[in-house]
Amino acid sequence: MNQERSLIIIKPDAVQRNLVGEVVTRFERKGLKIIGMKMMNIEDVVLEEHYSHIKDKPFFPGIRDFMKACPVVVMAVTGINAVSAIRLIVGPTKGYEADAGSIRGDFSMSIQSNIVHASDSVEAGEQEIKRFFKDDELFDYKKIDIDFIYADSK
Repeated sequence: MNQERSLIIIKPDAVQRNLVGEVVTRFERKGLKIIGMKMMNIEDVVLEEHYSHIKDKPFFPGIRDFMKACPVVVMAVTGINAVSAIRLIVGPTKGYEADAGSIRGDFSMSIQSNIVHASDSVEAGEQEIKRFFKDDELFDYKKIDIDFIYADSK
């Protein structure tokens, strides 16, 4: 069974537009298991670490300010082949290129204000979850619907 973990950040634009419940629902309906969730303000140090691949770019200050505009909701989710499933649910980074039915396709016309961040690989998911969650903020529990969601995949 290929259980993977991923970090989801529900960004300030989604919080301001009252889309938190809608975003969470999309992942739950797919059958992914939420193992951690909290609302938080992201500090500069964490933002610089999280966006280390672009922190020297001229547009980074705008992203940093956007991500600090209000609290975000972070979730750690798990499931079989979770990362690829989540990437489909979320859609491509550019909201205006995302297919209808994906989160970004339904709610975003932007690159920056694109509703959610989702880990882009299994390795990134593990690193990002450690960045945003302490061990005691993550929960291991059995979901009663697992047999019906994964059937012969587990």
